[in-house]
Amino acid sequence: MDTIRTDVLVVGAGPIGLELAVALKSEGIDYVHLDAKQIGYTISWFPSQTRFFSSNERIAIAGVPLQTADQSKASREEYLAYLRSVVEQFNLKVHTYTPVVAIQKNSDGFLITAHNAGDPMHVRAKRLVLCTGGTDHPRRLNIPGEDLPHVSRYLRDPHMYFRKRLLVVGGKNSAVESALRCHHVGAEVTLSYRRERLDEKSIKYWLIPEINGLIAAGRITGLFNTMPTEIKPGEVKLSSSQSVPADFVLMQIGFEQDTTLLAMAGVELVGDCRAPSYDPRTMETNVPGMYVAGTAVGGTQDKYRVFIENCHVHVGRILASLTGTEPPPAPAPLGVPES
Repeated sequence: MDTIRTDVLVVGAGPIGLELAVALKSEGIDYVHLDAKQIGYTISWFPSQTRFFSSNERIAIAGVPLQTADQSKASREEYLAYLRSVVEQFNLKVHTYTPVVAIQKNSDGFLITAHNAGDPMHVRAKRLVLCTGGTDHPRRLNIPGEDLPHVSRYLRDPHMYFRKRLLVVGGKNSAVESALRCHHVGAEVTLSYRRERLDEKSIKYWLIPEINGLIAAGRITGLFNTMPTEIKPGEVKLSSSQSVPADFVLMQIGFEQDTTLLAMAGVELVGDCRAPSYDPRTMETNVPGMYVAGTAVGGTQDKYRVFIENCHVHVGRILASLTGTEPPPAPAPLGVPES
């Protein structure tokens, strides 16, 4: 296969990757765009009808308003439809299902090898931007039974837990939302959380009164200061030395960033989150010509501080660096990040 030559290679087609693509196209900068999966892939595995924490204006991209039928916060389905509409409106070309498998830095830029439908695809780019996110792999507890068939790390459809005993592990937003939705379809829900109480700052404000009320009423069982130590068919042993009957286990304990591409390129990873090292004025990493944008800059976040809504500025900073212009001024900090 012939090698494709371009000024910029963008890897990752989530919201910020797409917003960057629109900016590059508007400036007439030659670029190639790849994603290992489909556009907006992380959002696509949200449970159906999940609504964003952020208001629509904060997650809209590329100057395109995000409208919903009832003027409320966008659902998973509405936001994916919105991202598709942005791709259509700007006629963006994204090579989806094309994972990058190798990155080589050389004197004139980068040589990237990807797989497109099993065939190798080679791209030579002067600059490289990774917009690959930070929630690539579910966290693991590394306990016996964690990979049994009745254990899941994603809430697919609450209906499957109707009249079943479900143990939800975790105590942040995803765990609480999963516990509530499964309770409402008729599951017998127990919530195991390693801390002494739920952290209201990590949970959508409209969910916290409901989950606290249901736990107080005994309609959802809350087991705090506990963690699973072993999972068996029909039973889970906890660190409190008690056993919980469970037909299904839903692990909602967060995600980890896949740093494979960053490591391939030689990007330095710093701090407890193993976040990429970069210049906040330009988003350029310690590897000259290589940039990061979007939630990829946060590494593996324990307490989430990097969201779609505070990543839009990355696009302007990268564009300024590529064109040799003055970067945009830092926006006023958000009073309370909504994500």
